[in-house]
Amino acid sequence: LQLLLKFQCQVSQSLTLFLIAYVIGLLPAPDSFNPKKFFQLCGLTKKSPQEVKNVFNVLDNDASGFIEEDELKFFLQRFSPGARVLTDKETKGFLLAADDDSDGKIGVDGNHGFYIIFP
Repeated sequence: LQLLLKFQCQVSQSLTLFLIAYVIGLLPAPDSFNPKKFFQLCGLTKKSPQEVKNVFNVLDNDASGFIEEDELKFFLQRFSPGARVLTDKETKGFLLAADDDSDGKIGVDGNHGFYIIFP
């Protein structure tokens, strides 16, 4: 049973990574990125709070507990190394969508911060 559960988890992670790569491929044009739509299309909106924190931790490159604007620029590349860098407009829009206290960074606690971008 444990082996089956481990296999299911690996398949699920592989499918999620495949889906993320597919969705990133749909965003080649500058200023075409929408964080809410991205998370929805990738199935990340259906993740548990712990899984959301895990995604947050991957994006929090400097492990500061916050995602800052300079980390958001490389958001797509954190999922797929060959992806493009977000434009300044996309980065600022992403930050505005999730920065609930206007401090210029995104946190991951409660029902605000990083959770705001989840529809």
